[in-house]
Amino acid sequence: MGETMTLPKIVSPEEWQTARDTLLVKEKELTKAQDALAAERRRLPMVRFDAKYEFDTPAGPKSLLDLFEGRRQLIVYHFMLHPGDEVGCPGCSLVVDNIGHLAHLHARDVTLTVVAPATLAEIERYKTRMGWTVPWVSAHGSEFTADCGVGGGFGISVFLRDGDEVFRTYFTTGRGGDQLVGTLRYLDLTPFGRQEDWEEDSPGTDAPSSWWRRHNEY
Repeated sequence: MGETMTLPKIVSPEEWQTARDTLLVKEKELTKAQDALAAERRRLPMVRFDAKYEFDTPAGPKSLLDLFEGRRQLIVYHFMLHPGDEVGCPGCSLVVDNIGHLAHLHARDVTLTVVAPATLAEIERYKTRMGWTVPWVSAHGSEFTADCGVGGGFGISVFLRDGDEVFRTYFTTGRGGDQLVGTLRYLDLTPFGRQEDWEEDSPGTDAPSSWWRRHNEY
């Protein structure tokens, strides 16, 4: 964080309301643009995916089809925890920290699970350290992660089930992962923002995501 922070201008309540109303027009325009983009995302074509990929889970081996838990849609977060890793990626950990109560997704016929190439034992150790209960399975020994184009990184894949057939409908990575992090959304509301060097008028000098830590390491 920079040593000098430029504070917002002090104005009267009337001036503040005028400035707020002006910004609100732009916010509504952005909301409409985001709605249109979401609709375009829903219209993306899909590609058939092998439903028989096998994952190691606390309940025993499961296929990709099994991970849907009977629902029609599945969101997979590809977590950067690899065989031999003692700890997981801080950024991925921030994402998992921001996962809310899954009942709300289940109500819209969506299952969410985290997948990592690490062994199930390594995953369970890290989950315990972090205090997480989110569903998490191991793709160790499977080509699933590679076939999703994730490599050694992270990403979000979305799948649709039609009977016993599975299709991949969406994938994103990089800044696309921002949409899953409520912490960043809250920071974007504040005067100092994320305090990263790319932000216009930011008081911070941190490189993007460089300040992220596991929640028990700040």
